[in-house]
Amino acid sequence: MKIITLNETVTASNERDADALRARMAQEGKLLVNVMSSPGSGKTTLLSRIIRDLPDVKIGVMEADIESDVDAQRIEALGARSIQVHTSGMCHMDAGMTTAAFDAMEASEARLFFLENVGNLICPAEYDTGAGKNLMLLSVPEGDDKPLKYPLMFQKSDALVITKTDALPWFDFDLEKCRERVLKLNPNIQIFPVSAKTGEGMDALEGWLRACLV
Repeated sequence: MKIITLNETVTASNERDADALRARMAQEGKLLVNVMSSPGSGKTTLLSRIIRDLPDVKIGVMEADIESDVDAQRIEALGARSIQVHTSGMCHMDAGMTTAAFDAMEASEARLFFLENVGNLICPAEYDTGAGKNLMLLSVPEGDDKPLKYPLMFQKSDALVITKTDALPWFDFDLEKCRERVLKLNPNIQIFPVSAKTGEGMDALEGWLRACLV
């Protein structure tokens, strides 16, 4: 496992870099999914489940954190290719940083790549990483009012994964109310209630990922 440190954008023109990375991925027949959420929503647990459930798909993961390499170690232990990106205090990844991280993976044979972005619901939504799809997580313990508080994240995402649904009996989370609020912000978003712990709902999410790879 490699660790790289990125503490500033590689270039100033993020839009150009993002378009270039998307074109490069498309040409190589690869898909990059930008995974965004608040800390503790279950990003690494979800990715671990996907890796176990899709043994026929070669997967690479870029783990962006301010410090530590705990998440990358968990991913590599499952047999997927991973790289740890230290952002040195920056609260997001942009396209230049994502391209540098992808290059540091040294031409991985993976077809499906995940960028586990820095955990927060504000900054990551503001920067195009060059990903082909944006996927965000909202965990049941966070509450169903997050679409009202952080609308941009929901507007920018192609898919919403509502995680930790096995905890619904113990939290005041209205699944239908959340769905209604999200669709009002983004009528085209795909919504997947899942429990990575039990596997409930994972088939639909993984089916969507497979379809995006075609």
